[in-house]
Amino acid sequence: MIDDLSRTLKAVLHDPTFATEFPELNGADVLFDRPLDPFTPPNTAVDVFLYDIRENLELRLNEVTTEIVNDQVITHPAALRLACSYLVTAWPVGGPDLALQEHKLLTQILRVLSRYPTIPASFLQGTLVGQDPPLPMVALHPDALKNLAEFWSSLGSKLKASLTVTVTISVPVFADLTDFIVTTHTTMYAPGLFAPSETLIEFGGRVIDNHSSGVAGALVDILDAGLRETTDQNGQFNFATVPVGVHNVRAMATGFKPQTQAMTVPGLPDEYVIQLVPL
Repeated sequence: MIDDLSRTLKAVLHDPTFATEFPELNGADVLFDRPLDPFTPPNTAVDVFLYDIRENLELRLNEVTTEIVNDQVITHPAALRLACSYLVTAWPVGGPDLALQEHKLLTQILRVLSRYPTIPASFLQGTLVGQDPPLPMVALHPDALKNLAEFWSSLGSKLKASLTVTVTISVPVFADLTDFIVTTHTTMYAPGLFAPSETLIEFGGRVIDNHSSGVAGALVDILDAGLRETTDQNGQFNFATVPVGVHNVRAMATGFKPQTQAMTVPGLPDEYVIQLVPL
């Protein structure tokens, strides 16, 4: 995923909307090399050197998320929020006043990177496509490389003008969990100390159409128990207290024929699905 982030930054630096305004940056090569001395790219280049990777504790996610797919619940464990920091330098080749060309390139780089507080989806590459939440990008992070002289000395290179950019990505570390929707909950009730107990079941199901899509706003009646619920936007319904046994359950929705079927409570999850046929 980190390699996809590097390719994403390359796409940002070569943003075609800036091609006319910043032709020098648009025509420069984008490299990801360690800028060791001597560093002599054959053409004018922007070097985006990844120098630090660490967890972004401020953006750490602890909550799991869930989604319902084909009557199953998919649980997504929280991803690791990884902050990737790059040192960005400009390396002009040819022409007069190389130092001024370098300064101009750095200015253009900074203006492009500072334009996006989060990286737009159109730039995302590979595994980053569709990643949520959006990727925050901070140019000139205040905590980045406080001792530049020591950094360049560790590379065996001379001190050089540079800027930093830090992007936080989400990296999955645990596999998704897929399981059936919990559809029953059993509670024992008794009106008095010596009275016979009654078992009531909490159960839920789903109303679907002929394409297996959930039908929202459908009325679901347990006819012999006098109970009624309405499905949610995913076609799910839930009854809190239903006596044990076989019940006639009817589903009705606008544009569909009513459907009545017997359901055994408690039962299996796939037995609690009612499919409606269009009128």
